[in-house]
Amino acid sequence: MGVGELNAVQALLLSNVGEERIAIRDLVERGYYQGSNVSYNIKKLTELGFLEQERSSHDRRSVMVGLTPKAMTIVERVRDLESEHAAALERAGLDASTLQSAARALQGLERTWTQYIQFGR
Repeated sequence: MGVGELNAVQALLLSNVGEERIAIRDLVERGYYQGSNVSYNIKKLTELGFLEQERSSHDRRSVMVGLTPKAMTIVERVRDLESEHAAALERAGLDASTLQSAARALQGLERTWTQYIQFGR
C-alpha cells in the first residue's frame, strides 16, 4: 500500500472501524480480533495519528475510536484494493454465487473445528 508505518492487519483494522465512531469491543466482534491484539494496534494507530479515542458518553467504561483524515486515505485505498480483487476474481470466473458457496463451506468448516476444540470428538 506504500505506507511504511502500517502493516496489513492495521490497515484492515482501520477499514473495519468505518466512518463512524465504534466501541473497541464492537470492533473486536466485527473483525474477529483478539482483545490484546486490538489493544496494541489501537494504541499504535493512535500514536501514529490514524485513530482518535474518547470515552463513550453513555458508558464511561467503554472507549470509542474514530478515524482521522489521515486514516481515511488508507481506508479509501483498502476499498480500492478490495474492488480490484473482486474484479480479478470475477474475470477468473468466480462470480458472487461461487464465492458465497465457498464462504459458507469455510464457515461450516470453522464451526466444526470450533466444536471439536470445545467439546472433543
